[in-house]
Amino acid sequence: MSDALWQRQLEDGLADMGIVLSAHQQQQLLAFLALLNKWNRAYNLTAVRDPREMVSRQLLDSLSILPYVTTEHLLDVGAGGGLPGIPLAIALPDKRFTLLDSNSKKTRFLTQCVLELDLDNVDVIHGRAESCGPDLRFSQISSRAFTALENLVTWCGDVLANDGEFLAMKGQFPDDEVAALPAGWQVKSRHPLTVPASDGERHLLVISRTGQPQ
Repeated sequence: MSDALWQRQLEDGLADMGIVLSAHQQQQLLAFLALLNKWNRAYNLTAVRDPREMVSRQLLDSLSILPYVTTEHLLDVGAGGGLPGIPLAIALPDKRFTLLDSNSKKTRFLTQCVLELDLDNVDVIHGRAESCGPDLRFSQISSRAFTALENLVTWCGDVLANDGEFLAMKGQFPDDEVAALPAGWQVKSRHPLTVPASDGERHLLVISRTGQPQ
């Protein structure tokens, strides 16, 4: 797999999505992908093993929710291999990102990414949502391939601001998960996501407490 092919895939994908990033940001994204590919062999960070699919299924998929990130400080739960947190942090250097995961191998990888990519707008926490501390509340919390919606709001609701929202990335629209949402929670909005060179459906569900405007 040549670096030139990854670069071309990234440039074409960003153009298709209408996302403008500097040459430096694009190089940071590709450097992150190289780290992810390298560490994945030992740490099992992602199920995507084919290098030809990595730009689309890792970088572009993560960046597909870029228009919906409106907070100044986003929490990415179950951050795993840094998706979508690291690509979003690269694309939005003026915003802060906290990446949370309970797996020490994965947080070790994330810490290495922060160091090697010089991401001074990213914090990494090893632990569960309650590890964030009682005084830290987020207006947006992202989640990608982490857990069912019911678990997401139950486990992480205490660190979401009262008027905050979850940005839950899913494949097919999860009707069963929506039906299982506990009382007090609602799908505030739903958005089909278009990811260049990627097959299958992708959706973003914005989840909030009931009583907020739809």
